[in-house]
Amino acid sequence: MAIEPEFWKTKSFEAMTLEEWEALCDGCAKCCLHKIEDIETGEVFFTDVACRLLDVNTCQCLHYEHRSDIVPDCVHLTPEKVQALTWLPKSCAYRRLAEGRDLAWWHPLVSGTQDTMISAGISVCGRVVSEMRIKMSRIMDHVVDWVD
Repeated sequence: MAIEPEFWKTKSFEAMTLEEWEALCDGCAKCCLHKIEDIETGEVFFTDVACRLLDVNTCQCLHYEHRSDIVPDCVHLTPEKVQALTWLPKSCAYRRLAEGRDLAWWHPLVSGTQDTMISAGISVCGRVVSEMRIKMSRIMDHVVDWVD
């Protein structure tokens, strides 16, 4: 079934098909990065450390269909979670739409290509390291400020 052009402008999250919901994901892979939460303030800090299932060169999950079986704390975004997860980056398509904003010019549904994600500096491709390549006890050394 083909996706209607600009479906996100006319449908609520709840009215979208699974295919439309998945298409909203811009593929930046920022949600696949390890985050550190300050227990006292609740502030969330992103790191440049990616989930072991993320191919850091293509920003594709190596086992997308079974990711929760392999990584139990993998976050499956739903309309309810999008409203509740305050750490979603401001650039996230789900967050943008939930806040009443439109998709950005670089989003593949708008531009027609994934290349704009990289040229706009939105994707984490080539900017992160797999958790398999670092000592997780040193994750504080990997906090970054370029996610938003």
